[in-house]
Amino acid sequence: MVRQDRLGQLQRFVVTADQMQAIESRVFAAGLPIAALMEKVGYRLASRIQALYPPPAKIGILVGPGHNGGDALVVARELHIKGYEVGIYCPIHQFKSLTGQHLQYVTSLNIPPIEHPEGLRAYDVVVDGLFGMGLQHPVEGDAAQAIDFLNAGSQPVLSIDLPSGLHTDTGGVLGTAVRATHTFCLGLWKLGLLQDQALEYAGNTELIDIDLPLADIVAVLGEPRVQQITPEMALAHLPLHRSPATHKYKMGHLLLICGSRRYAGGAILTGLGARASGVGMLSIAAPESLKSVLTAQLPEALIIDCPETKEGTIAKFPAPTFFVPYPPSFDAIACGPGLTPDAAPVIQAVLGTDCPLVLDADGLNVLASLGTIPTLSKRKALTVLTPHGGEFKRLFPDLAESLNCRVTAVRTAAERTGAIVLLKGARVAIANSQGSVWINPQSTPALARGGSGDVLTGLMGGLLAQGVLQHVSVEAIVQSAVWWHAQAGILAAQERTELGVDAFTLTQYLIPALRSVISDRTR
Repeated sequence: MVRQDRLGQLQRFVVTADQMQAIESRVFAAGLPIAALMEKVGYRLASRIQALYPPPAKIGILVGPGHNGGDALVVARELHIKGYEVGIYCPIHQFKSLTGQHLQYVTSLNIPPIEHPEGLRAYDVVVDGLFGMGLQHPVEGDAAQAIDFLNAGSQPVLSIDLPSGLHTDTGGVLGTAVRATHTFCLGLWKLGLLQDQALEYAGNTELIDIDLPLADIVAVLGEPRVQQITPEMALAHLPLHRSPATHKYKMGHLLLICGSRRYAGGAILTGLGARASGVGMLSIAAPESLKSVLTAQLPEALIIDCPETKEGTIAKFPAPTFFVPYPPSFDAIACGPGLTPDAAPVIQAVLGTDCPLVLDADGLNVLASLGTIPTLSKRKALTVLTPHGGEFKRLFPDLAESLNCRVTAVRTAAERTGAIVLLKGARVAIANSQGSVWINPQSTPALARGGSGDVLTGLMGGLLAQGVLQHVSVEAIVQSAVWWHAQAGILAAQERTELGVDAFTLTQYLIPALRSVISDRTR
């Protein structure tokens, strides 16, 4: 139980190469021998490999010149002792001192060398210990040849810390990189593994605890600037428990502003996402021609039928004083899905409100065209921007090149606008204006479907309307919504395959996914 509690704490930490090196330096300066840590790493990796691939699996080991190679050689020794048939391929023949010593000992055990990369084909599994953290230069020569040969094969490949050839921080490929089946990340999560561009190389990722003292981790990181969203974090800020004496007006009132004659489905999907949040009151401002279809799909919602243009877009709100009753009618507003860019007057009106606001889809496109992004910091309530990559480039054209490191891009955008910025992608990144970043580590490509983002906007809006009444931070609410949305996609894909998760189906899995996670954690 203590080990599980510790792992739960470690899961949220995300480090750069410099930060990890600083933590290790503190540990070594305190007296821990590097060799002792290498032994621990190798032993734990060998035990994990044994669990995944029991004997008589034959294990090929790709060994690099540095301490990643040393870890791999300890693995080779331990697996050999456990009765595995092991072979070692070293494409580079100059080694750090400690790695060279391990190679000498492994050689004395008569573990056979592999002379050419083709020899790796004779093994059932290959362990990649070529390069680990801190690689800066492109992989070339025999090492690059070995990686390319490995990638052309079909064996499972298990990478130590990071797939060789990936940049530790950006996840970018340095010349060429191993396409791993499984990556065992050592000690703390490396930032590069959580970047979208690393996903096709990392395979299944797993954190291996190597007993770095939490005191040293905190001394270097403080309150970490980059964190993973863990299930514990997400569940802690969901409105799962209600007072027996509560009523609908205490459970939040959300206003959705969405839909057009052309994109009626956007309003429906956003409304269904909001419904799943459990929000006490749901109002939907939409073109008057959509009232009947919205009432049919969401009978519990108050449909505010707005005057519309001849193209079927909201022309204006029903009254000039729509947003200024006292006390305020709405606890949060979510705006954008299906509006079309013709709804610029509506977006301008919404920006003038004092409500917490989620802007998505055409809300973002209009914001970009208005050129009012810098004024978001002047709003009296927080704004949440939820762009995908294309919308991000329209909002922040000068930051387009920074998208190769999504953490840098989203952090800069949030600091510039004063908003909370949620950058969609395979690994959603969220930043606030103080420079803190949260990454959702689990998702599914099943969510790459039109309308999935509309569902997220509604879900987030509903949680926001409830959370502000309970004084939950907007950052925490956004994290919980992103995590929950992804969990619904994962469960739906498991049951229906990745092809079977359209946006409407996704809405039907929001509650089952949450119930499943809660059930797993109470067993």
